[in-house]
Amino acid sequence: MAVGDEELARLAGALTDIAERLADVAIECLHDALAGGEAADAAVATERRITRARRAVEKAALLLVPPEAIDDPFD
Repeated sequence: MAVGDEELARLAGALTDIAERLADVAIECLHDALAGGEAADAAVATERRITRARRAVEKAALLLVPPEAIDDPFD
């Protein structure tokens, strides 16, 4: 079964949505860390893991987009 560009674009969009949600959750963790308390260190560690996951998901989304569809900031 061949996978078309439309399907890959749909999957890339879904991954982008997930990356945005991960960014929101990471910010929530930072707010928790700023609130202090015993859980502050754990919140910072969780934020770091979430941020690493977000970056990986963003990279995966970019891999699904054809190179010619990516805007080159140096054009």
